[in-house]
Amino acid sequence: MVGSCLVRSTAVSRVAVVLLWATAMVCPCFAGDPFAYFDWDVSYVTASPLGVPQRVITISKQFPGPVMNVTTNWNVVVNVLNSLDEPLLLTWVNISLGIDLVMLICCFLSRLAEGLVGWMLIYFRCLICCGTRDGIQHRKNCWQDGVLGTNCPIPPGWNWTYQFQVKDQIGSFFYFPSLNLQRAVGGYGGITVNNRAVIAVPFGNPDGDITMFIGDWYIRNHTDLRKALDEGKGLGMPDGVLINGKGPYRYNDTLVPDGIEYETINVEPGKTYRFRVHNVGISTSLNFRIQNHNMLLVETEGSYTVQQNFSNLDIHVGQSYSMLVTMDQNASSDYYIVASARFVNESLWTRVIGVGILHYSNSKGKASGPLPDPPNDFFDKTFSMNQARSIRTNVSAGAARPNPQGSFRYGSIDVTQVYVLRNEPPVVIDGKRRTTLNGISFSPPSTPLRLADEFDRQGVYTLDFPTRPLDRPPRLGTSVINGTYKGFMEIIFQNNDTTVQTYHMDGYAFFVVGMDYGEWTENSRGTYNKWDGVSRCTTQVFPGAWTAVLVSLDSVGFWNVRVENLDTWYLGQEVYVRVINPEDSSNKTEMDMPNNALYCGLLKDRQKNQTPHGSLSSSSSIVSCVGLIFLESIMLLASAIIFP
Repeated sequence: MVGSCLVRSTAVSRVAVVLLWATAMVCPCFAGDPFAYFDWDVSYVTASPLGVPQRVITISKQFPGPVMNVTTNWNVVVNVLNSLDEPLLLTWVNISLGIDLVMLICCFLSRLAEGLVGWMLIYFRCLICCGTRDGIQHRKNCWQDGVLGTNCPIPPGWNWTYQFQVKDQIGSFFYFPSLNLQRAVGGYGGITVNNRAVIAVPFGNPDGDITMFIGDWYIRNHTDLRKALDEGKGLGMPDGVLINGKGPYRYNDTLVPDGIEYETINVEPGKTYRFRVHNVGISTSLNFRIQNHNMLLVETEGSYTVQQNFSNLDIHVGQSYSMLVTMDQNASSDYYIVASARFVNESLWTRVIGVGILHYSNSKGKASGPLPDPPNDFFDKTFSMNQARSIRTNVSAGAARPNPQGSFRYGSIDVTQVYVLRNEPPVVIDGKRRTTLNGISFSPPSTPLRLADEFDRQGVYTLDFPTRPLDRPPRLGTSVINGTYKGFMEIIFQNNDTTVQTYHMDGYAFFVVGMDYGEWTENSRGTYNKWDGVSRCTTQVFPGAWTAVLVSLDSVGFWNVRVENLDTWYLGQEVYVRVINPEDSSNKTEMDMPNNALYCGLLKDRQKNQTPHGSLSSSSSIVSCVGLIFLESIMLLASAIIFP
């Protein structure tokens, strides 16, 4: 019996080799699209970034976490073990989530090859390159978004595996924990999505790629910050600004205590480096500058920009920029890298400055003297806004695809829905201090919105979010925007608060078409940039001002629109946009719910207990489908020789 099985296996394995290579010729999954595997343990460590010991959140003991360095269309698998003492979700700032339908075809063709050896080898390959789930559809996939509207949190001691594809994207992004102010104590890291080799980059290949995280920082634990907000208090002034998780260089003996570790960027004279800078802070807009060096802006959050030099650049909470910096100075000494608070009383915020060091290999001494000056615009509100307006899309450059980015021609598309989202200073609702959009403070339900739809659980949310601010008392609610599938939505963010707010939309990039001070009116559309407004996922809204964006609703799912300032987000300043294809009864325009989905709320009885288990490895790996094909073919040929 065993012998007959082996003979049958041998005969089929020869067919399997032919099928394998035939499939490789027609299936892009076999021809490329590698998988990048990351295995992360999210845990606390004790660190002293500002000289005071405190708990910070690390990714596999790294703070900040590792940079995910991938390429357009790669598939990403991230196994996350929650070693915190509270629930966890990681969100991926504006990474398109999905896996190609063609991968399902790969699996189908591969499974045609039967036999003990050939079938098992090819099926194993199918599991790796096509995913472990049947029924994969298009790249409409909010299931991996990592926010409460779509995912149940990962309980302490449990793990969960994210799987998505960085489909048709390039650029600089970051990930972070989305719950309970956890980002205030770390858990963040970078995402670099590189161009495919066949797509030209609109600038020369830099000599190095440097990721920098800047952000305001408190020496209080995030649980203490939460408690303050829950008690109706503000967070107060931060204790400092970190650069790559480290405190300031001691540029001033009075303001900076001795013994604080600071960041040093080592460079070579004459070379050009790409700096990817992310503001991962809590609520403070920061001005970034490098002493005596110009910064050539080239990209922001997935869009190549019109290239222009800045001596300093305002980077608001949640925003990401990449700039080319040439080491063209004489290196008489090291140079300061500075991230300082904006729109504040500088005499009171003297300690809230991040300072790192740019060190030439031929430097003749340490940096000394005063820091480079910030913009002198305390009484001029238009400087930062004009800087933001000047950032435009490079419409002559390609990005993830060969066609120019500007070919979208968004200015000629008819708008189908208009939402004016107005925020106000915090208000008291039911005895609690809350923040609002259009008078509604979002109350996250115990059952994620998308999960409620999947299992037809009624009453979890309402589809009555107002298109304009209403003259009524503020209230708590789980009110959702009913987006029109394939519609074109105009969103106006009206900031009636006293501080800069930055707004983000998951799953999409929007065109920033206008911003100005005062109240937005219908006439404000006359000032819109209808050609090369920058396409990004996070935009600033200045106090007493508005910002308008346009977005094409072509991705099915529930998508979070939120303020990135952690305090106002925590207090309720967010909403979800529901995008459903009404003509799709079989859900072909959205990916299936993953088999490993967690259940909670009204669906908690479906959840099976998980035995906590540790991570497999602290490193990441990249597996190419081509390499797997070669390995399988060798093994199949060997089986044919052994069992002729």
